[in-house]
Amino acid sequence: MSAGGFGQDYPDVEVPPPDHLVVGEPVFRRSWKPVDLSDVLDGAWKPAEPTVGRRADGIGLFYPGKVHTVSSESEGGKTWLVLAAVVHELSVGNHVVYVDFEDDEGGIVGRLLTLQVDKQAIRERFHYVRPLDALGSGIHLDDLGVLLRDVQPTLGIVDGVTEAMTLHGLDTNSNSDAATFGRMLPRRLADAGAASVSLDHVTKSAEGRGRYSLGAVHKLNALDGAAYVLENRNSFGVGITGRSTIRIAKDRPGQLRRHALSSSGGLHWFGDLVMASHHETWAELEVAAPVDTADVEFRPTHLMGAICAAIEKVGRPLSGTQIEAMVKGKATTIRQARALLEVEGYISDKTPFALLKPWDGGGQDD
Repeated sequence: MSAGGFGQDYPDVEVPPPDHLVVGEPVFRRSWKPVDLSDVLDGAWKPAEPTVGRRADGIGLFYPGKVHTVSSESEGGKTWLVLAAVVHELSVGNHVVYVDFEDDEGGIVGRLLTLQVDKQAIRERFHYVRPLDALGSGIHLDDLGVLLRDVQPTLGIVDGVTEAMTLHGLDTNSNSDAATFGRMLPRRLADAGAASVSLDHVTKSAEGRGRYSLGAVHKLNALDGAAYVLENRNSFGVGITGRSTIRIAKDRPGQLRRHALSSSGGLHWFGDLVMASHHETWAELEVAAPVDTADVEFRPTHLMGAICAAIEKVGRPLSGTQIEAMVKGKATTIRQARALLEVEGYISDKTPFALLKPWDGGGQDD
């Protein structure tokens, strides 16, 4: 057998030749030789930047080639958060690999269709894998290697870490087994150049939860990307607007926290996941930037008035996207103005946004 399991002989099975190895996994990895430091010393080395997925204001969610986790309680929105990144990557022509140990193709692709993702983009660039057997070191590993090499995804998702570890006979509470699984699948996705994102559960007790997913501490310690924790505030469902707070539990490269606000427990508030469901076949999904409500010196009253005027002019409630199309200004400031209007009772607090009372100037000009 060749290194990494590629190229093993199997009866009546056509096995790819050695040149089908994944980029980043050569046959011999001389990792004990000194690293060439020229780029760092010459100023050519650049720190990792989050460029995969997008918050509404353009800030990236994940680092390419790094390992991340997204954790929450059941129905906290972790799958919707990574699907927001999937939507962005597909929209710019990139490929996504989705390895699912929990759901099935109908559930995941159905969500993408609900988010109005183009069917051809899904067909051509969304690669869904539903493992029923352990990865091992044979034909399944070959299949994964060929897929990663051929499509070169920018985003690789592992949905269901607990289920995946159980399938492979690993103990979720063992640091050693957590490290083994990390090298087995999440790290392979990252070594292929993708932002590797694993979806996991948090403990049921919020008081004892801290920054950790369910199980071994090594799940967090081994990350070289970011770890997000979602806290649901409004339930997700058909015909309603759901909202979860997105907090950063770990940011190894350190480029995400500067776009977040300090929060309790050593976490940072990165934003809100907001999904407005209009009906079963149409939903709008947004990763909104955090709004510093303590900053009372700036009130975008001009935009607040423009939003009210737009709703009044049309004569019916408007979605967030429609408001941004009609009101001129920076998208982030428009959203801040909309949030203030919701809090102060000028418009409804769910999409589509209805005008509840006439705009009276807001008391202070921007």
